[in-house]
Amino acid sequence: MFNKYIKLVIAGAIFIWAIFQFVEGNIMNGISLILLAGIFVLFYFKNEFILLAFLQLRKQNFAGASKWLSYIKNPSSALIKKQEGYYNFLQGIMVSQTNITQAEKYFKKALSLGLNMKHDIAMAKLQLAGIAMTKRRKREATLLMNEAKKLDTQNMLAEQIKMLKNQLKKI
Repeated sequence: MFNKYIKLVIAGAIFIWAIFQFVEGNIMNGISLILLAGIFVLFYFKNEFILLAFLQLRKQNFAGASKWLSYIKNPSSALIKKQEGYYNFLQGIMVSQTNITQAEKYFKKALSLGLNMKHDIAMAKLQLAGIAMTKRRKREATLLMNEAKKLDTQNMLAEQIKMLKNQLKKI
């Protein structure tokens, strides 16, 4: 929607307007404007298009998620570092169905930029392990799978890890 710095400028301007409303005695207007400024600060740290893409991915709508991600034209300048990591993570998930070499690049870039949650890192490493197994790199796949297992503290990916181990034994 807006550049990341424009969001902060808008939030600052709305906050100054809220202070003016407090000085004038319009307390409710000031509180409402502070909440509005908070929305712009939230969208500085959590990009709205990435949130909408995650929502579409949750519904298994890959076309919708791709549509929302396509609105981000230049991710390196429009997003902060962690958001760019999630952008590449989502792009890797989208592309993994068709082009595993491109998906591998996206997942590696997402891990280098950083992801916030341990289970997201585990998922990216598990995807990389699957790609490495497909490319007959057994040692790399085993290493990545073990790292994913360590990061998956809540056993959300236990079934996928078990299935990947069984496939790895067949190689």
